[in-house]
Amino acid sequence: MTYEEDDKSFEDEDPRFSRRWRRYAQVGGEVGMLAAQLAGARVFKRPLDRQQHSEGLKTALGGLKGPLMKAAQILATIPEALPREYAEELRQLQSHAPPMGWPFVRRRMRTELGADWQKRFDSFGKEAAAAASLGQVHRAEKDGRQLACKLQYPDMASAVEADVAQLKWAFRVYRQYDKAIDTSDIYHELTARLREELDYEREAKHMELYRRMLAEEKTVHVPEPLLDLTTRRLLTMTWLEGQSLMDFIGTHQDQELRNKVAYNMFRAWYTPFYYYGVIHGDPHLGNYTVREDGSINLLDFGCIRVFDASFVKGVIDLYHALHDNDRDLAISAYQTWGFQDVGDRPDLLEALNIWARFVYRPLLEDRTQTILDDPGGAKGAETVGQVHKELRRLGGVKPPREFVLMDRAAIGLGSVFMHLNAEINWYQLFHEIIQDFDSSALDRRQKGLLQAVGLPEEIP
Repeated sequence: MTYEEDDKSFEDEDPRFSRRWRRYAQVGGEVGMLAAQLAGARVFKRPLDRQQHSEGLKTALGGLKGPLMKAAQILATIPEALPREYAEELRQLQSHAPPMGWPFVRRRMRTELGADWQKRFDSFGKEAAAAASLGQVHRAEKDGRQLACKLQYPDMASAVEADVAQLKWAFRVYRQYDKAIDTSDIYHELTARLREELDYEREAKHMELYRRMLAEEKTVHVPEPLLDLTTRRLLTMTWLEGQSLMDFIGTHQDQELRNKVAYNMFRAWYTPFYYYGVIHGDPHLGNYTVREDGSINLLDFGCIRVFDASFVKGVIDLYHALHDNDRDLAISAYQTWGFQDVGDRPDLLEALNIWARFVYRPLLEDRTQTILDDPGGAKGAETVGQVHKELRRLGGVKPPREFVLMDRAAIGLGSVFMHLNAEINWYQLFHEIIQDFDSSALDRRQKGLLQAVGLPEEIP
């Protein structure tokens, strides 16, 4: 059954048991057999072609679309949350869901804005301008302003609840045979963020949050939300013109301009983090575009994470600890994040530091360089393998849930910088942002701004 055939239930989209059960059946049919094969191979020593099996998993999830695919993309960026073969396949997933037709658009707009919804626009495009896993975007015009209207697909609440249940089961299976990474907090973080992405009114507040945080960044552009044309399942904002990153790279060979794009991307992601404790957790290629002058447009604000000031301080403290070889400061940073026993376990401290040194490496050296010193990724793979082996020997580790989107942002941005082949002094760029860091001041700024845009201070 397609969405367009589901007319009878379109007006009522509560995550009812019947719809959730249909999603369970769909996910289970596609993924359950593959997971059972993997478990059988590990537990009962049955032969399994992991490469073929992981390709099957990617094919199943890629055809399924929806929130489970988005979760898989994020998981693929977390070192050792999944077996290597599976992570490599899932990294290739992109949100290219086919758009839904005009009957769906009419129903969605009527449901959200009323029967006379078309009179509220001067024009409204019938064809989708973009489509993704949870919704699609249409161009519109009102009072001379070019607009983008993001319409959420029907039954997404049911899909999320079904998919997070399946995700929990998949984590449990993996945990049975590989205890290096305790994924329980990763699961809680993913489910909380996926549920937030369903609320477009919240996303409009995220957008306004970013408009204020980046108001002084003249090379970063954020759409303006139109609240009178926004509901929980419809988000209307101003349209921003720009090229996709890959199109920009294909038409702009000037290295200086490419470096400028990378510089602007770094500022767009990390100025909010180190000044307000907020990060955009999804640097997916479809979530921003590039202008001719190298400035960038941020387009999607569903996956936003707010951090305690103490967590941000821990990130900076660990940087200084690695830079200055300060063991006590490193222990303090890890303890701030929840690794309470790291001070009594030097082997665990060293295992964590191996990974940290790899992640922080471009920021530790005061010189112009590309983001990775081995573009092929061999050193990164070797580092991940070394850390994983050591963590298994030590009985495993439980990463804090905050790391999920931090890893997603860092690895996603690293991929962007690699595409651009950007050559930047990352050390100086980083110090430019953190030079006036003050944990108490960050806390005050964060609370004031969250209150101003109507977002809760408590993180679910």
